[in-house]
Amino acid sequence: MQAVEHFLETLQSLDQQRLLLLSLSAVGIGLVTWYLIFKKKVAKTIPMGQGWWARGERSLSEDETIHPFTVEASEDEIQDLYRRIDQTRYTEPLEDGRFHYGFNSVYLRKVVSYWRNQFDWNKQVKVLNKYPHFKTKIEGLDIHFIHVRPQYREGQRVLPLMLVHGWPGSFFEFYKILPLLTETQDGLAFEVICPSIPGYGYSEAPQKQGFNSMDAARVFLKLMERLGFTEFYLQGGDWGSLITTNMAQMKPECVRGLHLNMLAVTRGGLGMLLSLIIGPYLPFLVGFTREDVRRLFPYFEKNVYEMLKESGYMHIQATKPDTAGCGVNDSPVGLAAYILEKFSTWTDKKNRYLEDGGLERKYSLDDLLTNVMIYWTTGTIVSSMRFYKENLKSSPMKRIDNRTGIYVPMGFAAFPHELLHCPQAWARWRYKDIRSYTYMSSGGHFAAFEEPKLLADDFVQFVKKVECKKS
Repeated sequence: MQAVEHFLETLQSLDQQRLLLLSLSAVGIGLVTWYLIFKKKVAKTIPMGQGWWARGERSLSEDETIHPFTVEASEDEIQDLYRRIDQTRYTEPLEDGRFHYGFNSVYLRKVVSYWRNQFDWNKQVKVLNKYPHFKTKIEGLDIHFIHVRPQYREGQRVLPLMLVHGWPGSFFEFYKILPLLTETQDGLAFEVICPSIPGYGYSEAPQKQGFNSMDAARVFLKLMERLGFTEFYLQGGDWGSLITTNMAQMKPECVRGLHLNMLAVTRGGLGMLLSLIIGPYLPFLVGFTREDVRRLFPYFEKNVYEMLKESGYMHIQATKPDTAGCGVNDSPVGLAAYILEKFSTWTDKKNRYLEDGGLERKYSLDDLLTNVMIYWTTGTIVSSMRFYKENLKSSPMKRIDNRTGIYVPMGFAAFPHELLHCPQAWARWRYKDIRSYTYMSSGGHFAAFEEPKLLADDFVQFVKKVECKKS
């Protein structure tokens, strides 16, 4: 009854012209709904394909041995880093520039001073090695991953889980969430595999053109098969969201559940247009909640304009990554500024208004610089940037929307400071079996790094829902 009264009050407050527009839009929604119900169903899987990413011709046989791997530090490496840091040329920031122009050089000097004089790379290498690392050859590349098993407890149930990172992150993003997932809760624990995307950190970079999210998905499916897992859960954000989605498309029978903390819907067509017109005024007609309205609108200000301000890096990396990469691959300070600026703004866009970018509000400099050092010591910033060009040669969404939906059980953690908000109504256009959709109370793009407890709790409650239905 209250909903009806609210609806009538809203209608009375609208002028006739707007009411006509909304009426026509409502008719359009009905037509779109009819189309979605009666349209021909698409295939539920996509072919895995095949690839070879080492130089030269494909090998007739591939060594499938899994080798232990240890992260190492060398004194020569550290001294070279110090030499380059000492030769850095800084540019003075504009008056009251804060983080509006990028990484503020006044605060950058503070970060670099800590890096040069207090940061202990040898100590951080020991932190990295606290979990078991491995490498194995897949499609010609050395694939790096960590593999963490829970301690055995009588009566516990252990489920396999793969966590996939994005850019400019790494497997290290998951170090704070790993203990939360491998410890038994209500008789449930996870055996966790965290691979490095080829070309990131300790995974070998492709030597041929064309390696995109579909290829990463296939490589990671082969990795799970090699480890002996026939069914498993997946979790990802950023590129990890797309890669794990592609994995669920390729082998849905292997994916018990898919949990994401980033979604970008760009091909909603008429349905999206109508929801943007009607959503601010009559959200329930298009499946929006009040929280969706708060996060989405005004749409151009909160989404289009914000993405224009934040996506310059993407255009560079999707066109000429090798050119832009020359500087950041040669200068450790340039690399730190380039990477850490993302950890500022993508954690909360309001951080642009702060002199220090708000970096130390959510992260420690040790953790931030450890992630930078993974890129620096492996020399993989350029190969990580190339992943954008390979994926954006054509729309990544075509690999989802135009070929198949996703039918595995899916859960989504919608963090309030993520770059883009995706309402559940939009997510259902692609993900056909949403079991859990949560409006998270805090957090941004780097969810596992920033809010490990929130993400772990949401993932566990999603798994419980899936397992309950399976039983």
